[in-house]
This record gives sequence, C-alpha cells and structure tokens, in this order.
Amino acid sequence: MRWRPFALAAALLVYPLLFRGAFYQDMGALVLIQATSASAWNIVGGYAGQVSVGHAVFFGAGAYLPVLFYELWQLPLFVGVPAGIAVSLAFAFIIGLPTFRLRGHYFSMATIAVAELVRLIVSNSGFLGGAIGLMGPARPRGWWDLVFRSAVPYYYIFLAVLGLVLLATWQMERSRFGYYLRAIRADERAAKSLGVPVSRYKLYAFMLSAAFTAAAGSLYIIKTGFIDPESGFGILVSVQMIIIAALGGAGTLLGPLLGAILLVPLQTATNTWFGGGATGLTYIFYGGIIMLIARFEPGGLIELWRLRIAPLLLRRRGDAHAP
Repeated sequence: MRWRPFALAAALLVYPLLFRGAFYQDMGALVLIQATSASAWNIVGGYAGQVSVGHAVFFGAGAYLPVLFYELWQLPLFVGVPAGIAVSLAFAFIIGLPTFRLRGHYFSMATIAVAELVRLIVSNSGFLGGAIGLMGPARPRGWWDLVFRSAVPYYYIFLAVLGLVLLATWQMERSRFGYYLRAIRADERAAKSLGVPVSRYKLYAFMLSAAFTAAAGSLYIIKTGFIDPESGFGILVSVQMIIIAALGGAGTLLGPLLGAILLVPLQTATNTWFGGGATGLTYIFYGGIIMLIARFEPGGLIELWRLRIAPLLLRRRGDAHAP
C-alpha cells in the first residue's frame, strides 16, 4: 500500500520525540547510519547483483578524510566530507576497472583482498594515525564543529542524508539505469546480448554506491569523533552492510532500512548483555542470519511479506467474509 512509506517516514520523524532517553536516541542515530551505508551497498549489491565485500574501503575513506583535514589544518569535519566522497569515487574507479572482469564469488574475493590491503596500509601509516587512529575536536570551537551533547541533532542530520540516498535510489530504479542494473543481475550475458553496456553500468553503480557509502562514513566520524583502521576499514563493516540489506531485502528500496531497524537494536542488546565478550558472538550471529536467509527466504523480509504473509492474510480475510 502506498501509505506505508509515508507512515514509516512519519515514525522516523517523531522517534526522538517519543523516545527521549539518551540511549534510545543514540541507537536511533546508529540505525540511520547503518541504513544509509546498507542502502548505498544495495545499489551495486542488490540492484546490480555484484556482491562487494570490500565496501569498507569507501566507508573508511569517508570517515578518515574529514578528520585528517582537522588534524592537518584544523578545519571543521564537514569541510572534508566532499574530499572523502571524491577519494571514494577515485577508489571505486580504480578498483572497479579490473575487478569487474571477474564474476560471482571471484569478484567478492577480489573486493575483500583490496579492503584488507587498504586496512593494512592505513594501520601501518603514521600519517593516518596508524593502529591508534585519528580523533576529531574534543570540544566544540563553534557550531561548525557539529559537536552536540544530545544525539537528536545528529539524528535529524542523518535522517536527511538517508532521505537523499533513498530518493536517489527511488529515481534510479525507475530510470533506464535501474532497468539496466536489474537486467545485469538477472543474467549478465543475456543483458549484454541485448545491447546493455554491462561493464560501464556496473562501474556507474559501483561509483554511485561508493559515494553514498563514503557519506555514511562521514556521518559516523561526525557523530563519534574518532576513527581507527578496524572501525573504518574492518571486514565487519562491509559484512554488516550486506547482512542488513539482505535481511530486509536486497534490491528493494526500503529493505536496508527495515534490516537496520531490526538488526541494530538486536546487536546493541547483545553487546549490552555480554559486554566485551560479544565480539566473537557478533560473527556467529551474522553467520546464523546468513544461513537463515539463504535457507528460507533469500529475498529477505520484504519478499517474505509479499510472497507468504500477505497472501495468507488475504486468504484468511476472504474466508472470514465468505458466506
């Protein structure tokens, strides 16, 4: 039904007003960051079917460049956001040209290798803070540092960015670009035989996805004020994007948002219950979700609703109204 996206948007707008506790507001901001990064990954991984497991490269670039600008020239973090996006676009172009010659799991393995290589380089670079990482302004010098005591201003900034990403994705899936990507996902060889410039549009999708992922990384550093190689370029960053998108429904507009709304609070609760001992449990938890999705509903929760739950409810409603 067409009213559901508007109801979801209204719920997101009033969320900080209904849940006033600092814990819930901070978790809401984290949900929006993860939904933004998963929606960005969804462009290339969901619509185009190119499963990149190295998107942490773009997330880390979007996080490191703003704080690097602060370290070098004491500039506000938001000044470095365009630089982070530009570097991510350059990375996507350089990575995409050779790796898109590979298909399936070979492409995924190549993206993992690139992400791990970048993480090791950053970890051993004193210029980028090494394994310790970099820190932004501890105290605000003015409003331009975007350092707030409450999570509510961050929440609405992140919500606006997520809205832009979803709007761009909505426009994309109704354009020729979106039709080409879905054709590539369905059958790359058939799409090429029908005249679709496969290599070019996969690269376009990769670069667009990289730009939005870098924006999510910039949101992360603006909120936390600190970044290190593991939280910026770690493989868990990429895996989390994939799991969130797949859980909600990869290749759908609102699937990544739904996945973030469900997964992030559950992960936060797990970390709260088990404390520092939950690090390894996170990998087990993600592995379990992958197995359940692959076994029961590869299309995620949105497809589960469309194909199974909604028809069942319609049948029951029809039986209830039958004489």
